[in-house]
Amino acid sequence: MAKGLQGCSCTMLLLFCAIQELGSWAMHMAVQGPGLGEPGDPALLAGGRVKRGWVWNQFFVVEEYTGTEPLYVGKIHSDSDEGDGSIKYTISGEGAGTIFLIDEITGDIHATERLDREQKTFYTLRAQARDRQTDQLLEPESEFIIKVQDINDSEPRFLEGPYIGSVAELSPIGTSVMQVMASDADDPTYGSSARVVYSVLEGEQHFTVDSKTGVIRTAVADLDRETQDRYEVVIRATDMAGQLGGLSGSTTVTIVVTDVNDNPPRFPQKMYQFSIVETAPVGTAIGRVKAEDSDVGENTDMTYQVKDEEGVEMFKVTTDSNTQEAVITVQKPLDYESKKVHTVVVEALNKFVDPRFVDLGTFRDQTIVRVSVLDVDEPPEFRPPSNLMEVQEDAHVGSVVGVVTALDPDTANHPVRYAIDRSTDTERIFDIDAKTGAIVTGKVLDRETAGWHNITVLAMEADNHSQVSRASLRIRILDVNDNPPELATPYEAAVCEDAKPGQLIQTISVVDRDEPQSGHRFYFTLAPEATNNHHFSLLDIQDNTAAVHTQRVGFNRQEQDVYLLPILVVDSGPPALSSTGTLTIRVCGCDSNGAIQSCNSTAYVVSATLSPGALIALLVCVLILVVLVLLILTLKRHHKSHLTSEDDEDMRDNVIKYNDEGGGEQDTEAYDMSALRSLYDFSEIKAGDGGGGPGEGGPGRNPASELHALPQWVQSPDLDFSVFRDYICRKVEQADEDLSVPPYDSFQTYAFEGSDSPVPSLSSINTWSSGSEQDFSYLGGWGPRFRQLAALYAGRRGDEDGEES
Repeated sequence: MAKGLQGCSCTMLLLFCAIQELGSWAMHMAVQGPGLGEPGDPALLAGGRVKRGWVWNQFFVVEEYTGTEPLYVGKIHSDSDEGDGSIKYTISGEGAGTIFLIDEITGDIHATERLDREQKTFYTLRAQARDRQTDQLLEPESEFIIKVQDINDSEPRFLEGPYIGSVAELSPIGTSVMQVMASDADDPTYGSSARVVYSVLEGEQHFTVDSKTGVIRTAVADLDRETQDRYEVVIRATDMAGQLGGLSGSTTVTIVVTDVNDNPPRFPQKMYQFSIVETAPVGTAIGRVKAEDSDVGENTDMTYQVKDEEGVEMFKVTTDSNTQEAVITVQKPLDYESKKVHTVVVEALNKFVDPRFVDLGTFRDQTIVRVSVLDVDEPPEFRPPSNLMEVQEDAHVGSVVGVVTALDPDTANHPVRYAIDRSTDTERIFDIDAKTGAIVTGKVLDRETAGWHNITVLAMEADNHSQVSRASLRIRILDVNDNPPELATPYEAAVCEDAKPGQLIQTISVVDRDEPQSGHRFYFTLAPEATNNHHFSLLDIQDNTAAVHTQRVGFNRQEQDVYLLPILVVDSGPPALSSTGTLTIRVCGCDSNGAIQSCNSTAYVVSATLSPGALIALLVCVLILVVLVLLILTLKRHHKSHLTSEDDEDMRDNVIKYNDEGGGEQDTEAYDMSALRSLYDFSEIKAGDGGGGPGEGGPGRNPASELHALPQWVQSPDLDFSVFRDYICRKVEQADEDLSVPPYDSFQTYAFEGSDSPVPSLSSINTWSSGSEQDFSYLGGWGPRFRQLAALYAGRRGDEDGEES
């Protein structure tokens, strides 16, 4: 090819040389500079004549020149050039001085480097002609173009690869898979260098390609994904329209065969075997089976079902959506003694069926599942399973309510024992025979207290109490007529004083705790003690109520304001029971309209005359009075507590000496209670009492010492003070029972009379001798207050006189 290009360049060079030597034809520049050929330009005028412009051709250079010498491109020449070498030619622009060189004298242009049209299609340069001596521009600078002429040096390329396409299996012939496209960098406007055609290099047995468009299509109709799910097809693109000498490129296209539902599910085995214990609860999984499907994706989704009637009743099949397995579970309780082996037919079918492939066969399959039931030791079973019993409430203790029966379902048939779960019968109202299962009453029943009883009965094997069954038993207590009817409420009625005969006063109804099956029926009549009643009458309305009417004209509250009417109520039995209730009838004053105005009963007066506001006001007044009373009591208690001793712990007897005579027993204000706080030294008093002799403590003592010791009174050994002792004890008891007195006893002595008192002293404390000649008979005239004192002294005086005589 290089030799051909070199020959072509020589031909063009010869052609240019011939044109220049003829001198009969010259071409101006295709693109002229400013002012080229314009009249009046001084550069174009020399010696009074018009100068001609450039004479040259548009230049072409062949790409990919591989010669050793520079490639001649062309020649620039000015018609003012006379060949004497006075003109210097220069070029500037793209590649000037590097790629393109010019001979300054001849104007010949050569390419010194190898050019590539696919990188740059043309170069733009500018040419100048100058005077060699003066370097003056002889011709205006003009542009010219050197085009790089294309040759077929670029092969087609697939720029969008790698290519991956897909097609469904079993697609018909000619089904489009995808399109590929190659690109050629050669000049599409020059020859056939860029005209590309497509062909299949590998995979032509299954696919074809359109030579012009590059569309890949199926060549067969039996593509099977299960056989081969992927194909590698090599596509070739050739330029020069596929002619000899054209360049080519290739690419590999991966074609994936997608799945369609063309395969039915198939069980790997025709029979599966599982085993399960007979006590397995409902819902227990027995096992799993799975049908295989050669398809993928949703085409493998399937459902399972039980086909035979026996299996449908005893077992259930569900589909595990994650694993597409059939899960077989227990739907009814199993019994080894009834049936030891169950056979189940399980069918698998595709969930999504493609109607295009129905003719390929049925998309379902069946298998047989054998389930063996294993025997275990089971607890007893109650038969029959009735859970309701009835008993009369008047049944005696020990009466049979009913019998429960339980049997051992195992082949051994062990004996059964019975018991009652006492957590359901904490009061032990019922008992059960451990061997027979007979339930009897353990206590007296009362339907009105508890009409129903719910108990749990246990049945267990006699030799293995761990095998226990439970049964809930409901016992209904049947009613018997053991409660008499009673008035619904304690009825009270009111009748006006001007009531007329036959006027309705009150309607009576009753209640009965019994509930007879036929319903209640009550009968009303006046009690026998009211047979002489002529004031009121009782009418049985026959609907379990009765009406009370007046039987006379008018009533008088002054004569009788309350009437008690005994009413006898009898039920329908059996046996018939009765009770007597009393209706209280009050006689009230009424207005002309019959409205009650006042009754002797406080309740009627208040309800008839006081409004709610008045009642509230009355209650407020009562509350204020209660508060005032409580306040007074509190102040009184506070005053008493103020008068009591501050020292609550001082519980001693205090003996207080007064120098003035008191005012008697009734005088409680003659002395200051604060004086009780002044304590005396009782040691001397006690010593004096112990000495006992008149010579020690009586006459020989200084009277001025009474501030330190009380005067002593010598007791006669024959005196009887039991009367005083009894009197003092009674007073002490009265003081102890009175909570308002101070918390200690006070003993007051009156040793001396006042200085101005005309009455001599009554005190016996200053009596130093055992015998006294004083006459106390005048005490009898002092009144009842001194009667007891006078009796005491008068009695003592008589005793002394007897001793002297």
